[in-house]
Amino acid sequence: MAEHKAAGTRAQRAGRALLAALLVVGALQLAGCAAIAPPRMFSTEAELLAVRGEPTRRWHNDDGTTTLEYSTQPNGDTCLMVQVDQGGIVLRQWDALADDSLAAVRAGMTKDEVARQLGEHRSEQSFRLSGEEVWDWNVRNYGPGIATLFNVHFIDGKVVRTSQTYVYPNYDSRFGPWWGYPYAYPRAYPYPFYPRYRALPPWYYW
Repeated sequence: MAEHKAAGTRAQRAGRALLAALLVVGALQLAGCAAIAPPRMFSTEAELLAVRGEPTRRWHNDDGTTTLEYSTQPNGDTCLMVQVDQGGIVLRQWDALADDSLAAVRAGMTKDEVARQLGEHRSEQSFRLSGEEVWDWNVRNYGPGIATLFNVHFIDGKVVRTSQTYVYPNYDSRFGPWWGYPYAYPRAYPYPFYPRYRALPPWYYW
């Protein structure tokens, strides 16, 4: 009889332990789902403004609708675009820096068309020898570095090509590998986007 009771107690303990483990796994799964949940959908412009505030820019479309732009540059990697009709009803919303939107940039597009496609850019530089003006956006990073820039190259105000720049850590012993991101990476950006490091005396790193 004692052996049966002991076996029953062990079974009960095992059952309780299994239930606790299942509850923990379920909680972790729910937390993971919440972490990758899509951005909130809005139904009206008033609701959007109450939550997100004034947009970065407003684009007036030929069909009478308006597109509200919420850029997160220079540090963020998303750009929420929300199209509303004349009555303030949300027709659709999307991320202008999603992969398919980046792929839609084509040669011959104007600066205004690119700005409408991708939203506000992070920075721009001009190169005298090539005649190019380059705009860049901080976008989602899939490697190999710690950040990725999407570059659009213009000549005479028209797109001639696009490219990507991968950013790598600047291991400065004084401040640590992340110091200055995403602005101070003279070693990380391939020339000609940022100047190369100047030679410094050995005591500089001590």
